[in-house]
Amino acid sequence: MEPIRRFLIDFVARDNRPGSVRSYAFDLLRWWRWLRVVQVEWDRATSAEVRDFVLWLRVTTKPRRSARTHSAATAGTTNTITKKPYLDDLYKPRTIRHSNAVLRSFYEFWIESGSGPLVNPVPLARSVRRRPHAHHSPLDPYGSEGRLRYNPKVPRRLPRQMPDERWNELFAALRSNRDRAILALGISNAARASELLGVRGVDVDWGDQLVRVERKGSQAEQWLPSSPESFIWLRLYQSEGPPLDPQEPLWWTLRRRDHGEGLNYQPLNYEALRAVFRRANALLGTNWSMHDLRHTAALRMARDKRLTLRDVQTILGHVHLSTTADIYLVEEEEQVIARVQEYLADREERAKYPAPPTAVATGYEASDLAVLFGGGQA
Repeated sequence: MEPIRRFLIDFVARDNRPGSVRSYAFDLLRWWRWLRVVQVEWDRATSAEVRDFVLWLRVTTKPRRSARTHSAATAGTTNTITKKPYLDDLYKPRTIRHSNAVLRSFYEFWIESGSGPLVNPVPLARSVRRRPHAHHSPLDPYGSEGRLRYNPKVPRRLPRQMPDERWNELFAALRSNRDRAILALGISNAARASELLGVRGVDVDWGDQLVRVERKGSQAEQWLPSSPESFIWLRLYQSEGPPLDPQEPLWWTLRRRDHGEGLNYQPLNYEALRAVFRRANALLGTNWSMHDLRHTAALRMARDKRLTLRDVQTILGHVHLSTTADIYLVEEEEQVIARVQEYLADREERAKYPAPPTAVATGYEASDLAVLFGGGQA
């Protein structure tokens, strides 16, 4: 697919990460297959094709390499312990919005090069009541013209906090010191799974109890403080395996290869970490994930009076302070319900007793007025 290949080459040249390139490629492949079905060339597509494509994504099911087995009974339901929904086979609103953004950037690339259509088939949802940038100051840079027209609405989700008793259950269900170490680090420094998996031996400062990670978006290196307990489990994990090169990855797993070599040490990847959670979730009847630890750590820090919101933003690696505030400065639903119930109970209690009579004003004493205004005769 030459148009997609040339676009992805430009996308890679703009220093985008391999995961983003893979995501863009899958979105464009899905769009290309849709165009083949409706028999429309890619440079002849209009907003009508984009509209029908979005409508199809809302009702179709995602293709799977293999049929569901154990997860067929829970797909699309909500776990009674964690209150988290299980994933189903439908495309989520965020996926559709991402697909629309990818398609718009793809056609913008070809419009700028002069080899594509004259009009971008992914239109913007401009307001009919005013012109775009009608009140724009010439001293300010131009921002976004608005959201895309066929973007579905995304419901706001609350951060997924893990209660202390659930964390203790999950930690007790782990089977190795390696798993205990990586989860203890995740819940203490709020690092993402990909950031923790990229840690090497030289990225651990044992004296100051710091761990250096490479941030997911900016790729900047940052030292994160971690709990003393996590370093204890990390030391126990390192004492069990062979001595490792400080320049090598910190996390390893034993894998069996069918070449007569038996068990070999391999770097721990994301799929192996997901397997750790699958085993623990199957034992506990839950559906926790590594990202739940990040939410839990962030909420703990945000609700501690000794830390400012700027401190939490720095640890989480957010570029904008508003991102941290919008996600983690939230009230727990249980606390709101408890306060409202207390208000209703107090209101009923006050209604049982009559209100005290109001005092009747009797006016001011003449002697007081004399003192106030001088007391002389006119």
